Amino acid sequence: MSEGFRIGVDLGGTKIEAAAIDREGRIHLRQRIATPAGDYAGTIAAITSLVQRIEAELASCMTVGVGIPGTLVARTGLVKNANSTWLIGRPLGRDLEAALARPVRLANDANCFALSEASDGAAAGYRSVFGVILGTGVGGGVVIDGRIVVGVNAIAGEWGHNPLPSPRPDELPGARCYCGRSGCIETFLSGPGLAADHRRHDGMALSGQEIVARAVAGDAACRATLDRYAERLARALGSVINILDPEAIVLGGGLSTIAELYEVVPRLWGEFIFSDEVATKLLPPMHGDSSGVRGAAWLWRPDEAP
Repeated sequence: MSEGFRIGVDLGGTKIEAAAIDREGRIHLRQRIATPAGDYAGTIAAITSLVQRIEAELASCMTVGVGIPGTLVARTGLVKNANSTWLIGRPLGRDLEAALARPVRLANDANCFALSEASDGAAAGYRSVFGVILGTGVGGGVVIDGRIVVGVNAIAGEWGHNPLPSPRPDELPGARCYCGRSGCIETFLSGPGLAADHRRHDGMALSGQEIVARAVAGDAACRATLDRYAERLARALGSVINILDPEAIVLGGGLSTIAELYEVVPRLWGEFIFSDEVATKLLPPMHGDSSGVRGAAWLWRPDEAP
């Protein structure tokens, strides 16, 4: 094994990324492929192929950590709560261990993101950190004193499947979520949720990126959509602060690149927080797309062998 090298894998809904990381957190080799959506066996094969390609290029056998869009049931080892629904009910950890012929550690992808940013990223130095994923889905992870909080039900940080707080009349009952409920935060604040909201109000089918670009360029309808998004994010994060009261919240995922959120949301969230002042910091990610693989790699210590 290369001294201190670990492989982290970020299993996303549209892409799978793997990287070899040294003990200082530097990425030495990165590979990315499209996720074979809906294909469980193909997903196992894709992750295995990525790991093997990295190890072949670096001539080394390494530990493997995987961030997944869901979590594992402690009693059975089966995946639950995954918006990549083809993983649900599958023994992903055991199957990856069989394919790679070594132990593999899995954690929720938002937990991996939060661990990366709390360790040496945007929230380094903060004792309590809430990491947020605003992407294909909406997830969250909690890190206290440098350790992931998993929770007795393995759902700590899963704010995306709470109802949107303080819903307006036109937000009820809310869109149907893959989890079986309606009006989940995820259905409003995910990338598809942003696009669906614009389509409901304006009738135009635009992607989240197009909505943001047009809003910045002065399109009134897209500006209204983005304003609704920021206000809903303030409500949703306000409820997190009321419960967890973290020192820092770091945004990740594709929508974390909306620069104005970091100014607008803290200006709005005080209305929904049970405090006369709010010291919580809302921060953009330092490591961006790399936080998923970095956090997954750090599920192993540098001195642990594969």
